[in-house]
Amino acid sequence: MEKFIEEGKRYLIQNYARYPVSFVKGEGVYLYDTEGKRYIDMLAGIAVNTLGYNHPLLTEALCNQIKDVIHVSNLFYIQPQIDVAKILVENSCLDRVFFCNSGAEANETAIKLVRKYFYDKGKPEKFEIVTFTGGFHGRTIGSLTATAQPKYHEGFKPLLQGIRYAEFNNVESLKSAVNENTAAVMFEFIQGEGGINPIDRDFLSEIVKISREYDLLIVVDEVQTGIGRTGKLFAYQHYDICPDIVTLAKGLGGGVPIGAVLAKEEVAEVFTPGTHGSTFGGNYISTTAAKVVLNEVLKDGFLEDVEKKGEFLIEELRNIGLKPRGKGLMVGCPLPEDIKAGDIAKKALDEGLIIGTAGGNTLRFVPPLIIQKEQIQEAVNILKKVVV
Repeated sequence: MEKFIEEGKRYLIQNYARYPVSFVKGEGVYLYDTEGKRYIDMLAGIAVNTLGYNHPLLTEALCNQIKDVIHVSNLFYIQPQIDVAKILVENSCLDRVFFCNSGAEANETAIKLVRKYFYDKGKPEKFEIVTFTGGFHGRTIGSLTATAQPKYHEGFKPLLQGIRYAEFNNVESLKSAVNENTAAVMFEFIQGEGGINPIDRDFLSEIVKISREYDLLIVVDEVQTGIGRTGKLFAYQHYDICPDIVTLAKGLGGGVPIGAVLAKEEVAEVFTPGTHGSTFGGNYISTTAAKVVLNEVLKDGFLEDVEKKGEFLIEELRNIGLKPRGKGLMVGCPLPEDIKAGDIAKKALDEGLIIGTAGGNTLRFVPPLIIQKEQIQEAVNILKKVVV
C-alpha cells in the first residue's frame, strides 16, 4: 500500500489532497479497502453512486453493453441515448436533451446555449449571466467564472466576460446585478459545494418575477440535486417553477461519467448542426448506465422513500447535537469554528465512515439513494463517537 501511494505521488499531478486509502470492492452502501476493512459510505463518490456499489441490474447492463459496442460517436444514432432522453423529457417540463460527460461540461453548454439564444434573437449584447455567492458550477473556465467563490479563481484570471455575481438569497443584491444586458440567472436550489444552502422560496419567487420582467432565461444547475437526490427526480419539482435550462451529471450515470442539458424547445432549437458537440457525450456505456439508474429511481415508491430516509437522517443528526439542513438525502451540518469539518471527516474515516465536507465548515451527507434506515443509524452511531 505504501509503495502504491508513493507511485501515485510520483506519477499523478498533485491537485488532490487524497486520503491514504484505496478501495478494491464495493457492495451496496459499503466499500472495502486493500486491507479488507469495511466502510459505510455516506458520500457516494460525491453524490454520484445513486444505486450504490455492485448493483445487479447496473452491473449486468454495463457488462452486456461492453460486449456489444462501446463507442461510435454522435455521427450515428445511439439507442440508449435516445431512450434516456425520452425518459428525461417525459418526466420533466423540458423538451430536448444534449449529452456530455460531466457537470462542468453541462454548465459550459448551458452558458453557450444562453448566448446563442439571444444572438439568434438579434440581441447579441444580451449575454450577461447572474450567478450567486456560494454557488459552484465547475472548474472549466466558463463554469469556473460562474462559480462566485474567489478561492477557486486565484491563478486563473482573466475569467470569462459577462458573469455578474449577486448574494444568494438576497433580493436587493439580485436586483442590483440585473440590467438590460442580462440574459439569464443561473443557480442551484441547494448549493452543494457552498455548504448545503437551500434557496429561500421568496427569493426564488423574485428570480421568476425579475426573469419575466427582463426577459431572462432561468438556468438551474441540478448537477448535484438532480436524479432523486432531494426526493424528487429534479429539485425544481419541489417548487412552482419550470426552468428554461436544467443541467445534470453526477447521479445520472450511477458512477459512469455523464452530463446532460435539458432545455425548452425554443431554447434548444438554436443549437443546430455544428454549433456544439461532444465526442463521447451520450455514448453507449454512459447512457446504458443512465437508463438503469432512471428506471430504478422512477420505480413506484423509490423517491418517496428517499424523502423519508432523508427526514430520518436529519432527525438522527439532530439527536446527536448537530444542526442539519437540506432536503432528501442531500444534508449538511455546519460546525462551530473550533471544530473543523475536515478533521471530523478524517476521524470518521478511521472509524469506517465516509463523509464529505463542504463550504462554511460543513459536514456533507450524500449517500447512495438505496441506503436503508438501519444503515443510516449505523453511520450516525459512528459519527457520534467522533463528534460528541
